[in-house]
Amino acid sequence: MRLPATFRTSTRVPLLQVTKSAIAMVASWLLASAFLPTEVPIFAAIAAILVVQPSVNQSVGRAVERSIGVIVGVIVAYGIGVAFGRTSWLVLLAVVIAIFLAWALKLTPVTATQVPITAMLVLSIGAATPNYAATRILETILGAVVGIIVNLAIVPPVHLDPAHQSVVRLANEIAATLDRLAAVLTTPQRPAQLEELLITARLLRPMYDKTMADLDLGRESLAFNPRQSRLRQSLEQDAALSARLLPLVTRTLGMTRTLRDHYDERLATEPTVAAIANQLTRSAHDLRLLVNDTNHGTDGTARGRQAADNVTAQPRAELPALTAPLVVTTPNVEHWILLGSLLEDLRRVREEILG
Repeated sequence: MRLPATFRTSTRVPLLQVTKSAIAMVASWLLASAFLPTEVPIFAAIAAILVVQPSVNQSVGRAVERSIGVIVGVIVAYGIGVAFGRTSWLVLLAVVIAIFLAWALKLTPVTATQVPITAMLVLSIGAATPNYAATRILETILGAVVGIIVNLAIVPPVHLDPAHQSVVRLANEIAATLDRLAAVLTTPQRPAQLEELLITARLLRPMYDKTMADLDLGRESLAFNPRQSRLRQSLEQDAALSARLLPLVTRTLGMTRTLRDHYDERLATEPTVAAIANQLTRSAHDLRLLVNDTNHGTDGTARGRQAADNVTAQPRAELPALTAPLVVTTPNVEHWILLGSLLEDLRRVREEILG
């Protein structure tokens, strides 16, 4: 591993967030200089920079964490100072007590780190500066409030596009898996090909987990966001679609596993196999059609995100392709378990897609 890889990332923080951090830092510095008796308001600036997060909800949480850490640290330093006076070795004692106190209170990592730092600064710098502890608390709260206001006022961030893209990618991968199953039923396969089919299908699980994580981030980004009432409908539409996709992931993976376990080359001679393959292709078609419908708002305008997802879009006027249940002829005794399992899973896939 090259040294730069240990401290560099492959992606950058959005430029807008960096700009807002700079604005919040400058504003908190000027306000603290004007209203608080401190020479260099570095703690207001630090709080403002740390509070500007990717979402307003995260900004509020970070502001609360940092403020609580400062208050607890000041209390620890003040209590030790009152009990033992002001000597150099008390700084070390205060830091140790603050670390274990944060652990005992089960504070978050940000808060737990802030407690000993505050206690150390209050006892070391505050010993020569009257009212340092109180000023530090007010300065930190001021910086945190400024950071929240800046993040809220300047294009409050939302994370709906990543959630929508994850849902669309998952749906299209399920559709692609259904198409691959149809191809396997009609084309002779080698064991390695069947194993590759199963390995590829198993990727649906982590894709679904990522989709749910992105939806949670989307919900979090709407908390405390002034645009949440206007944007929540879009997110809930994606959430509703993801709820319909979970059974499809389970059924599609189950069909793949069953086909891998019970496949033989004579399967293509079964009269029902071609019809099952046809229905799998139609299911994939209708799933893509369902995803395409979610890309239109209630006013009929496109959501404008399909290009990034490489979605195979279908015209909205196109009708679902799934047909009535199949008429199944008696299969070979060696194939009836496989065909029965595929038919049952296909029935449930059809019900989920058609609602």
